[in-house]
Amino acid sequence: MELQVCRWRCQAPACPRQTFSDQIVWIARPFARRTSRVGEIVGHLGHATGGRPAERLLHRLGLGISDDTVLRQLKKRAQDIAEPPRAIGIDDWSWRKSQTYGTIIVDLERRVVIDILEDRDVVTCTNWLKRHPEVEVISRDRCGLYAKAARQGAPQAKQVADRFHIVQNLRQAIEEEMNLHGRATGRALLSDADNITAAGSLLKSRLAHRTSREEIFTTIHALRNQGLSCSEIGRRTGFPRRSIAKWLQFETPPDRRRAALKPTSPWYFEEFLRQSWKDGIRTGSALFVMIRERGYEGSQTHLQRLLAGWRRAEQQASDPKVEHEILKPVRDPGTGHAISPVIAAALCIKPRGKLTPDQARKVDALKAGSSAFATMRCLAMRFNGILRGREADPLPAWIDDAIETDLAPIVRFARTLNRDFDAVKNAIEMPWSNVQAEGQINRLKTLKRAMYGQAGPELLRARMLPFRHTN
Repeated sequence: MELQVCRWRCQAPACPRQTFSDQIVWIARPFARRTSRVGEIVGHLGHATGGRPAERLLHRLGLGISDDTVLRQLKKRAQDIAEPPRAIGIDDWSWRKSQTYGTIIVDLERRVVIDILEDRDVVTCTNWLKRHPEVEVISRDRCGLYAKAARQGAPQAKQVADRFHIVQNLRQAIEEEMNLHGRATGRALLSDADNITAAGSLLKSRLAHRTSREEIFTTIHALRNQGLSCSEIGRRTGFPRRSIAKWLQFETPPDRRRAALKPTSPWYFEEFLRQSWKDGIRTGSALFVMIRERGYEGSQTHLQRLLAGWRRAEQQASDPKVEHEILKPVRDPGTGHAISPVIAAALCIKPRGKLTPDQARKVDALKAGSSAFATMRCLAMRFNGILRGREADPLPAWIDDAIETDLAPIVRFARTLNRDFDAVKNAIEMPWSNVQAEGQINRLKTLKRAMYGQAGPELLRARMLPFRHTN
């Protein structure tokens, strides 16, 4: 490209620059190696495809630009939002699942990503909110980390708990209660139930699970002794043929497979903890300091859960009169198979009008076979009515009724609602939710995997933020 411009001479004697030329910035910036139009194309391709795919496309277009240049150009164009946000959604996403997490912040009104934070720390989120005092609404999940950051960094903003996560927590509480009725599968699907506070509930769940596994194991071997094949046993019991063939190789129900212990787990130091427990050192804070000196990398919360189990065991040993009733699983009237807690919980929160005829029969069987399910079904329908009715006035009465049921998971769920009452009330009465943040997280995962997990926070932020057009 050849460009002719005028050269001018400065008449001021004290001017250090004697001559200068016209600057045509809409064509090319000073000292630029490419025109502004080519820079716009490079930025577009880098934002849409990444470094190496953009490099290949640019070579096909006759532009010899490397992937490093594409990424450098893309990071330069990344900028903060042009307009201050009023309502934001905040959620976490995983750099590496179950290990390291980051934070994404979304403008709920404009439906764009505002910022990507490298970690999931209260201090980081608090500092970001303090830099944006214009925020009026913060939509979040039930995580206490973001609630604390919102209280410290944006006390003027209204917090809104995500409605999906509220209903999901209710479903998990129902599933935990239905675990006491045994399981419909031979696999180890029971949750650890670490948060059960009522005495004996954890032991009842484990006894019910063990009884259910033994019953299934006996049934499979009895059908095999009748000369039936694995495929026929699978059709009669509803289990996969490979699982049946594996179970037939054992004389007793196989134990659950457990992963190798790591320094992040307090069970890694079980021998030392038991000896310290016998020596009279039973406070969690003291034991936490001692095992941290020996290489413990986990949190004090995990240690407290282990110690709570030991305290419950001692309490039950000192009171031998405590009896744990194992409830029989409720069976499907059509097939005779036991209804799993997962299915029971999903049906419990589903309105009658949306049930299929087969699902309606299962709900009727569950209500007839389990008084706890009937109570939880009534509470779940009332709770759905409160959420859909957009009126939070009946919520305190619902919380009181849930606490009076004496069902440990439901009581715990109701108490968590009461602790986060303002955010739950805003979720019922206000239109905001975290659905935009969840959708943007799916997009972030796609970009991260397309770059083979090698992108850092700066590049991810540049590709997630909306592209800034110059024209």
